[in-house]
Amino acid sequence: MNIEWYHTLNKPFLSPPDWVFAPVWSFLYLLIIVSLIVFLWKGYCKNKSKPFVLFVIQVGLNLLWPPVFFQMQNVKLGFVILFLLWVVLILTIQAFYKCSKIAAVLLVPYFLWITFALYLNFEILRLN
Repeated sequence: MNIEWYHTLNKPFLSPPDWVFAPVWSFLYLLIIVSLIVFLWKGYCKNKSKPFVLFVIQVGLNLLWPPVFFQMQNVKLGFVILFLLWVVLILTIQAFYKCSKIAAVLLVPYFLWITFALYLNFEILRLN
């Protein structure tokens, strides 16, 4: 990851310090994994394929963002990816809710963090 490039960018006032990201993402990934486990094992619905596909898409978008933003240094495309992630995550939470309310609720902190990340990415785009 090209963190040196990131440090040269103008960032919004609400940008957290670098040390915040590792513990936050560790906690969120734990919640994401637990949510998937609860959905797969405890979720009750006729068809789990659509929610599972949405889950896989949002994970893919999540994994795509860091190389696009940091390695390609493409803030605009990073914003587009985060926006798509945000939308697909909403759809995932809605689909999980139909099968398991607990699985859906476990994704809410992740949704809130992605909303914050979307704001940060937009502001970095606007300020640079």
